[in-house]
Amino acid sequence: MKNSKKQWWIIVPLVLLTLFVMSGTLFLALSRPVDPQTQEKERFVIPKGQAVSVIGSRLQTAGLIKNSLVFQVIVKKENLDNKIQAGSFDLSPNMSTAEIAFELTQGTNDIWVTIPEGWRREEIAQSLAEQELEVFSADEFLSLTAGDEGRLFPDTYLIPRQASAEQIGLLLGQTFERKVVKGLADEIVSSDYSFDEALVMASIVEREARGEEELPVVAGILWNRVELGMPLQADATLQYIKGYSGVEDSWWVPPTAADKTLNSIYNTYRYPGLPPQPIANPGLMAIEAALHPAVTDYLYYLHDRTGEIHYARTLEEHNKNVATYLQ
Repeated sequence: MKNSKKQWWIIVPLVLLTLFVMSGTLFLALSRPVDPQTQEKERFVIPKGQAVSVIGSRLQTAGLIKNSLVFQVIVKKENLDNKIQAGSFDLSPNMSTAEIAFELTQGTNDIWVTIPEGWRREEIAQSLAEQELEVFSADEFLSLTAGDEGRLFPDTYLIPRQASAEQIGLLLGQTFERKVVKGLADEIVSSDYSFDEALVMASIVEREARGEEELPVVAGILWNRVELGMPLQADATLQYIKGYSGVEDSWWVPPTAADKTLNSIYNTYRYPGLPPQPIANPGLMAIEAALHPAVTDYLYYLHDRTGEIHYARTLEEHNKNVATYLQ
């Protein structure tokens, strides 16, 4: 009986040691390159905020690593969780899992650039010039995109660091064609308004409304004014005329009473109807709102000092709102 117990004390550690060695050997085998001989590389893109587990699964599916769990273990062991970057990388099956994990922390071939809804061309150019784009020229971008206001689609883009102004302008324009012209083809056909007119309206609505819920209502109000022959009286168009303010470091400074007399065809206080061109680059929801606005009998709106909107059907009601919320 005693001999039997002694044997167990010997066998159990040996079994555990064997399992440890085998698991270590397996781990090493699974962390080696998928194909050490190949020289081929593959572009691998990591979106912002993607989980390590998802990245590992995608790497395995792409044939760049042998096992996603091994990738996760290496990332955890080397404290790389918060160091892996979003962007694109040129990876090869001749790299070990550890090499790939570290490569994902070393910077990318591209950078993520977000262009918000409602920016004008100059704002886009200025923002791009501040990014790590090695050959981008703001002046060239503005020259190449002259006449494209409203059609430079606001979105988050993965842009190569070597991208030129021409390539970026083309990217923004192609995205507009894909997401708006083709993506909203049915809405465009069924709208009561021409697409060019709706795009101008969308650019104003994008600047005038605050939040998704307001977009279709503000669009409905402004279309009502157009159809009645009333001037739009949209402050955003005055801001567009004035342009950049060095004092306030903004392209969209609140207009003054004197600005309503500015001599410009974009002044919707002096001239009824729509301006000749968009004043900004609207997002998808603003364009949809302009194509199919809310049916409303409101003709006026204002935002109080907290940003809450107040609607009115008559000038008398509107003046009452002005006295209540702005004075």
